[in-house]
Formats: sequence, structure tokens, C-alpha cells
Amino acid sequence: MPINFSRRLDWSLTTNRLAQALENKKPKYDLTASNPTSAGLHYPVELLEALNNTESLQYNPDPRGLPQARAVLNLGPHTILAASTSEAYAWLFKLVCNPGDSILVPRPSYPLFEFLAKLESVTVNHYSLQYSEGWWLDFDSFQNQLDANTKAILFVHPNNPTGSYLKKSELTQLAQICAHKNIALISDEVFADYPLINDETRAATLGNNGQCLTFVLGGLSKTAGLPQMKAAWLTASGPQADEAATRLELIADTYLSVSTPVQHALPAFLKHGQAIRQQIQHRTKANLKKLNASNLRPLQVEAGWYAIIPTPRTKSEEEWAIHLLEHEQTLTQPGYFYDFESEGWLVLSLLTPEADFASGVEAIERQFTA
Repeated sequence: MPINFSRRLDWSLTTNRLAQALENKKPKYDLTASNPTSAGLHYPVELLEALNNTESLQYNPDPRGLPQARAVLNLGPHTILAASTSEAYAWLFKLVCNPGDSILVPRPSYPLFEFLAKLESVTVNHYSLQYSEGWWLDFDSFQNQLDANTKAILFVHPNNPTGSYLKKSELTQLAQICAHKNIALISDEVFADYPLINDETRAATLGNNGQCLTFVLGGLSKTAGLPQMKAAWLTASGPQADEAATRLELIADTYLSVSTPVQHALPAFLKHGQAIRQQIQHRTKANLKKLNASNLRPLQVEAGWYAIIPTPRTKSEEEWAIHLLEHEQTLTQPGYFYDFESEGWLVLSLLTPEADFASGVEAIERQFTA
């Protein structure tokens, strides 16, 4: 008899049609780039020199992360290091959820949440982000999804892929709901260093809102363009933050996953990562300017590395993605990859090298108007 694998892994193992098309057609213009280390950026040699530290030969772990590493982050006493934000999510689900409990996540948003939650035996329910000359939180859908099993609400600030921020007024209402319902608020702020426009109405961070237990996540992957260095952090604030951090320390002590060399190198990574971040900021703004000057009618984007365009209704979004790959060697992502509630969207990466992005945009324009 074959082994019956865990129900945590019962998602489909079949490839989608776009992945199948990629097996036969390689893109010339990849407008899905998400890895900064493969995006033609210049990485200072000092990043490697930072790993040449004799203190890294000694293993003296601290479950919250080495004090000098946490100090350079300067995020407060309730900060704990993890190897990635994905790991931080897993720890937070262990902290606030029992098996069968649920969390609320935004739609559209990053598709990893359902996988992370299911691996912790946690159920995912969705609330809606709606678009009308900008993105806004649909509080009706939000309230309709709350139940006795809801233990945490996730917000990506700014969102991936919509590039939208929660506004100050929305945060006030959201935090009040969380406080009233005794629900934790988890804010993924990895793209916070990449604003594209100014808006005085946006909330700078969801942390320290003064009303509910809140966890803010960040990491080297986006802040310094260093996903390979595997360091992230989470900071607790609000009621019960001290107890939450103590319990998280127990979880972290079980894994001790952040490497000693990376922790010693963290000050240098953050310092020299500024140059990488500046390159990314320049590129994303230049690519967005190019996209806004096209006839592709992108949705408003406030921050991050992605933009969204509507597709003509003559094909489904997946058919358009395959068509662009086959006819223009241009790779895009259909909106359903990010759980859009409606059909007819393509997601483009603003991280793509500028010449390739311009050529890809022109290719899309040709096909959309053909």
C-alpha cells in the first residue's frame, strides 16, 4: 500500500497552462522578475567582506537573535529574528492559532499565505480589496468573514501586487475591530522601502497603533535586495506584546534558524544594501513612468515592485499571458496567480531591467491593439 501523505499537502501538483507553455517557449522579455540578484543590479563587494568575521566561528545563539543584530534594526524590545518572513508567519500562526482556527488574508495578494497556513493546520478566509481610482479595504467583506475561529488578520503594507497602502482612517477602524474581537493584526511591510508616490493619508506602519496586538514583518530580501542571506524580523507591539515576544522566543529557541555569520554581517548588509535599494527604486520608478506613458491603462500603484494592467476581453487573462509568450516572447503573470476576484488582469514586474521592460510593454501594446 502506498503512503498516505499529510492532508496539509493536498494541493494540486499539476502545472498550469502558462507553465506548460514555458516548457516549449523561453521568454526574451521577462516581466515577472522577482529576484533582485538576477535583475542586473550592482552588488558592492563589501557585502562579501562582511561575512569575513572571526566571531562567526563561535556559536553562542540567542533565540531572539544576537543583541547586536537586533540593536542595528532599532525596532524596539519585542523584536525577534527569523530566517525569512515565511518562517516568521509560521511562528505567528503557531503562536495565535490552534489547528482548525482561521486567519483573514487580503484578496488580491501574495499567493503564499494559503500554503503557509495549511502547513500549520490553519484555515484561510479572504477579505476584499476593491479598486476605484485607487485601492481600498472593503470592510463589509471583512466583517462578513469574521467568526469565532478568527485569530489573526493579515495585511500586506504596501500590498503585493496592488502596491496599495492602508490609509490612516482605515487603520483606525481595523485596529478597533481587532481590539474588540481580540484578534491579532499581522502586517507584512517588506515593500515599505519602495514608495512610488507621496500620500499624506497613508499609514506609515500598522505597528504601534495603540489598540491591538500587532506584529510587523520585514527582511533583507526586499530592504537590502538580499534574499539569499536569509534574515528577517518581526516586532510585536500593543497589548500583550511582552507575553507574545516571550512565547515567540520559545518557538524561535526550538529552531535557532538564523545563521551566526548573517547576524554578525547584518549591520554591513543594511548599510551597503542602501545602494542596492536605490538602484531598485530608480528602476521601478523609471519602469512605472514608461508604463504610465503607454496605452495599457495601468491601475494606480503607490509602492512596491509590481503594476497591474487590464486585458482586452477577447481572451482570458491566462490566454493573453500564453499568447504574449508565444507571439512576442514576453512573459507576464495572469491575475489569478494573485487571487484576483475578477478576470482580466496581467501583473508586470517593475524590477525588470529597463530596456527589457520597455520592449515588453511595446510588445503587449502591439498585441492588445492588433
